[in-house]
Amino acid sequence: MRAVVQRVASASVSVDAKSIATIEKGLLILLGVGPADTEGVAQQLAKKIAAMRIFPDAEGKMNLSVRETGGAAIVVSQFTLYADTRKGNRPSFIGAAAPELASPLCDMFVECLKAEGVPAQTGQFGAHMQVELVNDGPVTIILDM
Repeated sequence: MRAVVQRVASASVSVDAKSIATIEKGLLILLGVGPADTEGVAQQLAKKIAAMRIFPDAEGKMNLSVRETGGAAIVVSQFTLYADTRKGNRPSFIGAAAPELASPLCDMFVECLKAEGVPAQTGQFGAHMQVELVNDGPVTIILDM
């Protein structure tokens, strides 16, 4: 799994001009699933992100997790994180998992995040989404598991 984790002051996701997810302070997580990913990988990644200390403490140092700050998360499935651009100018996505594997693993990741104490909302798997965010910092972390 690959995740692009962005610390946000706010974020939202819309499909067909209808808002489907909105948070204030927290994380926007763009999540890609590879063909070898498993439920164990989803659990491990959710645990890592929930505990990641990327929010400022009273002294302004990144010492707090999203869970400790009372923040929330929006998880957006994004197969394009597995783009291969080594040949030509048109990306290949053959490194991404098929939807039959990716969709349930994305759902499981969200449930694991919730179990770790992080309120989480989602985009819509496979839909054309508009994602808006106010990146806080900016802080952007890339995780590959």
